Amino acid sequence: MKNLRSNKGFTLVELAIVLVIIGIILGAVLKGQDLIHNARIKKFINDAGRKFEVATWTFYDRNGKFPGDCNNDGIIGNGTCTNNVKTDLATNSKLIPDDYNPVRLGSYSFLVGLGNDGGTPSKNVMVICPTSDGSTCNTPISSDELEFFKAFDTAIDGSADAGKDSVRGATSASFTSSSWIVTPNGIASSPAEWSTSDTALVYYFDRRP
Repeated sequence: MKNLRSNKGFTLVELAIVLVIIGIILGAVLKGQDLIHNARIKKFINDAGRKFEVATWTFYDRNGKFPGDCNNDGIIGNGTCTNNVKTDLATNSKLIPDDYNPVRLGSYSFLVGLGNDGGTPSKNVMVICPTSDGSTCNTPISSDELEFFKAFDTAIDGSADAGKDSVRGATSASFTSSSWIVTPNGIASSPAEWSTSDTALVYYFDRRP
């Protein structure tokens, strides 16, 4: 007769322990992915937003005007003179590296520039948009990039509403890589959800719209 003890399998307790260990490992992996994603978002807010804003205001304190405001009218990228944010911030004042644009976060990259909203009266804005080639600012954002924009909006305004307060969404933007001047178009004017149809984040850093 065959010895049944030689065919002994796993007990329920052993199986339960294995399942618990697998659950702990999966939880650690998922938590690690969340930590990496949150770290990228914080770096985006700092590198693509705060750092550029601090450099802009530092330049203003030193020179009595904003970078790119070559005719001293208080408006960035206005008039017929040569407006050059890059020359003011990077070349002359060295407040930001020449290779600042695009800002790279892992596989993501973003262009950052200054300009005005084209309104009456015009108001100064910082514009951030995703890019793959360092010069295009009209590519609709991905669902992942959407989370970067929503987090930036929440950090500045307290809530992620793309058409209210200081941070807005835009449906297109023209970016000049040689001067870092940005002209946003289709800026949201009423509270709205961020959407993958948006192409740029517009930040009214100087005064609220």
